[in-house]
Amino acid sequence: MNYLMDIRPFVDPVAIAIVFGGSLLLALLRTGRGDMAAAVASLAVLRRADPVADAAAARAAVGRIEALVEVRTIGNVDRVTTTAPFLRRAAMQLADTKSARAFTLWGEDAVAGLRARHDRVAGVWRAIADGAPAMGMVGTVVGLIRMFGVMDDPARLGPAMAVAMLTTLYGLVLGNAIAGPIAARLERLSDEEAAWQGWVIQRLALVAQAELEVVPRSPPPLRVVA
Repeated sequence: MNYLMDIRPFVDPVAIAIVFGGSLLLALLRTGRGDMAAAVASLAVLRRADPVADAAAARAAVGRIEALVEVRTIGNVDRVTTTAPFLRRAAMQLADTKSARAFTLWGEDAVAGLRARHDRVAGVWRAIADGAPAMGMVGTVVGLIRMFGVMDDPARLGPAMAVAMLTTLYGLVLGNAIAGPIAARLERLSDEEAAWQGWVIQRLALVAQAELEVVPRSPPPLRVVA
């Protein structure tokens, strides 16, 4: 006995072209080719992303930097090895910084730039999620129009009705079960990454402040001789 459901009635090239092709075109018009390519590449990030491990590695790297500064100088912190690109950049910037404020400003700009790129990528998937139900309705209308045009031929009613029904189904699945969850996951990963990156900047700024900003000593009080 065949327990597998026959999926052939659920596959229609016209419906696929309308919903998937139309949704991608809408997203491309709203975002651009560069962001679209980055959105496709983000699928690999979803598979290997581990924000908990990234945060733990960040804490370990910052600990090594703080320990190195205790025995050497701040100019040597770029020798600390780490696999995270952001941490390598932060260590190199800290080694060359002139003040804690300069390092903090660099860190804020770096985190904001990464966050902006993440938002654009998630925005592509949001655009697909928003456009998919609309394209499903467009396909339904197209299918109904085809049905009305072939009312005198019952043999042609089936394919037209399939387009009308399947486009609605495809639109709901693409928007709510594929693109929407991907966008939500990317946004959550971006929030978690920005959180530990902000923590790194704060801790390393304190290192720079302790090493580079010497608090001037108060002059001794004057002694009045009678």
